[in-house]
Amino acid sequence: MTPAQLSRTVLQTVRRAVEADELRVAVLPERVKVQTPPRAGCGDYATNVALQLARGVDGGGPAAALRVAEVLRRRLVGEPGIAGVEIAGPGFLNITVEAGGHAELVRGVLERGEDYGRSDALAGGPAVRLAPGRDVRAAVVGAAVIRLVAFCGGEALVVGTRAAAGGEVPEGYPVPEGDSGEVLAVRPVEDGPRQVLAVPPVEDGPREVLPMRPVGVSAPELLALLGTDAARWALLRPAAHDLPDLEPRRLLAQRESNPLFRVRYAHARVRALVRNGQQLGVHSCPDGPYRHPAEVALIATIADYPRLIESAARHRAPDRLARHLEAVADAFFRFHDACPPLPRGEEKPMAAHRSRLALAEAAGAVLAGGLHLLGISAPEHL
Repeated sequence: MTPAQLSRTVLQTVRRAVEADELRVAVLPERVKVQTPPRAGCGDYATNVALQLARGVDGGGPAAALRVAEVLRRRLVGEPGIAGVEIAGPGFLNITVEAGGHAELVRGVLERGEDYGRSDALAGGPAVRLAPGRDVRAAVVGAAVIRLVAFCGGEALVVGTRAAAGGEVPEGYPVPEGDSGEVLAVRPVEDGPRQVLAVPPVEDGPREVLPMRPVGVSAPELLALLGTDAARWALLRPAAHDLPDLEPRRLLAQRESNPLFRVRYAHARVRALVRNGQQLGVHSCPDGPYRHPAEVALIATIADYPRLIESAARHRAPDRLARHLEAVADAFFRFHDACPPLPRGEEKPMAAHRSRLALAEAAGAVLAGGLHLLGISAPEHL
């Protein structure tokens, strides 16, 4: 069971409880948010929907939240794909899915590849109208925001003139071309990937300026200092209110203390595992059962990836995606050490190796997809 499927299951459970007069709430939620619990041992997913619903029950409060949570718990434990539900704190629901659900998630990621996480969450909403970045950081963040919005089914465009960008726009940033007011927009297209399209001039209107601390360095200077990938990571990784670290010794260092190196090395390690597995006759087979804590922890970060993409798009915060890629890479290395995907020494290939290799491949797809959304390469060798 994927997080999206679980979200729908919880929402349907709320609606059925209301129809059965077990719950009386003023307003039904349109969606239910599920996410990875903050601590291990608290199930696979958590939701605070009981707290939200309790605000309109008997004046709200912890007691009302617990009553709502118990109603939902009793109903959820009988749902297919759910192994257990526990109430934590004042109305939080910690949900454990059946082991087969982990295998289903891994299989789904492998089927979709880097397209995993693409959604229509922002489809039909108002277009995101960005003002051209007057600083190289604003330009790079704006380009990432446009990719994220498009990946979530939305429409994003930059309105203005190239001159307004101060000449600091990196290659590939979708700014207006020429003097006609024409803009480049990212739009969803049927039966194909999102792409950059030239569209007619748009009428004057409000433009969204991405607030952030400028770096005070030009694009050519930054590229000469760090190169394309490290420069983009340096500008995208910090939150908007933080000042980027542009120190080459840290950003270009090939060691674990460098987050960009760690993320890209994790992807390169996955590709090496796949190549070595082919030589050993070990091929990915996502049959699970994925019960080891390191496997479950990695699956949790993979499962949370679509939610993080949507959050990064809605809040114009690609730094959220960058930090999540670090979490995926760290979980992958812990999994790699605790659950070797390939035989070691005289060990014979087993079904466990095939399922672990599939999980490693799924992690690699998330890392590659996330890096590419940030405009950063995901090398096969590093």
